[in-house]
Amino acid sequence: MPSQGLRTKDRAVLTAIVENYLKVGKPISSGMVAQKKVLDDSPATIRNIMARLEEEGFLAQPHTSSGRVPTDKGLRFYVNSLLQGAPLTSHQVDFLAQDLAVRKGDLNALLRQASRLLAEHSDSLGFVISPRISKIHFHHLRFIKIAAGKVMIILVTGGNLVLTEIVTTETGLDQAELDHASQYLNQNFRGKTLRGVRDVLLRDLTKSKSKFEQAFARLMHFLGDSILQDEGEDPLIVQGASQLIGKFETFDLEKLRSLFQNIEAKANLAKLLAEVIALDRVKVLIGAETNVPAIADCALILSHYGERDQVLGSLGIIGPKRIPYGKIIPLVDDVAKKLTQTISHSS
Repeated sequence: MPSQGLRTKDRAVLTAIVENYLKVGKPISSGMVAQKKVLDDSPATIRNIMARLEEEGFLAQPHTSSGRVPTDKGLRFYVNSLLQGAPLTSHQVDFLAQDLAVRKGDLNALLRQASRLLAEHSDSLGFVISPRISKIHFHHLRFIKIAAGKVMIILVTGGNLVLTEIVTTETGLDQAELDHASQYLNQNFRGKTLRGVRDVLLRDLTKSKSKFEQAFARLMHFLGDSILQDEGEDPLIVQGASQLIGKFETFDLEKLRSLFQNIEAKANLAKLLAEVIALDRVKVLIGAETNVPAIADCALILSHYGERDQVLGSLGIIGPKRIPYGKIIPLVDDVAKKLTQTISHSS
């Protein structure tokens, strides 16, 4: 890890430089570090420490005779120190719990609200990845034909959260058949997922020689259509573009435009989030760690939310690398925990 091999004085100077840089956005001089009284040593000694940190890749000097700025490696050291230290807390816990609770029952509205809260309280982009309906344990299902080849799935979770999704299918099921299918699944598969139901039907169909074989086959194909559609692009809710543009005036506008184009396409970011989501804590990706060129100048702070023991999706913020990590990390953690609590206790 980056902190290995750094002396106590090195860590103190690096932390002081990072924290000052995050506040002012300018190179930090040895004199500025000395003023913070992080060490009793002279500015000359601090300059030597800064030179050594630069040689080891933690700092960079943009211009000759200027101060230093932290590199991605330096930011990574600082973030790891935050994550490994005492638990960070946010002063917005009660407000977030109350604000999210007003949306319980409608999961899509709840997720939009969480995305908005993340954006407003971070001055960055807030994002939430919606859960895959085929992977959610249902308490009640309803299929409604809304047009030729289009069926709406209404799924109610054990916590009375409601999800809806429109599926394109060529099975030609009419409303009466869809009603029978809903009734059959509710009676026999409550607490399961649509993916699990499809697998059971597929297994039983190979054994069945009953008059219901054709009906089972059509239901299985319909569920297959819904699962196949569900495996496409992750549903990604993003809010806060105006906050990001207005707050960080030094952000490269061309890169910012490219960033928004990628978010609008959503595929790369959603794929990245699905791959890196941590199941036990907040995760932070800095710069090139994202492996997405359009956001190489950004930081991602993300966590997960779920229902009881089931992870449903991820959420977090995306913004410039110069963000107040000490504030944003607990913010993301709080929203994730409060969203999970609201989902688990909705009734």
